[in-house]
Amino acid sequence: TNTKMKSVIFAATIAAASAFAPAQVAKTTTSLNAFEDELGAQAPLGFFDPFGMLSGDCTQERFDRLRYVEIKHGRIAQLAFLGQVVTRAGIHLP
Repeated sequence: TNTKMKSVIFAATIAAASAFAPAQVAKTTTSLNAFEDELGAQAPLGFFDPFGMLSGDCTQERFDRLRYVEIKHGRIAQLAFLGQVVTRAGIHLP
C-alpha cells in the first residue's frame, strides 16, 4: 500500500505540473494589426479588443483617446476602492 500511495502522489504531481506547461498557440491575423506593437499587447492574444470598440474606426487618434479614458476610469476606481477601505476603517472626513 505504501508503494501504491507513492505512485498516486507521483501521478498527481505530474498532472499538476503539466497544467503549467506552455500551450501551442497558432499565429492568427486580425484586422487590428496596426495596434499589435502598442504597449500592453501580449504574446498569446496580441492586441485584445473583446468588445470590438476599434472595429470600424481604427485610427491612432481614437485608439489613444480610448486608452486615455481607460486609464482615467481605472484611477477613479482605485480612488473609490481606497475611499471604501478608509471609511470602513472608521476614518470619516468632516
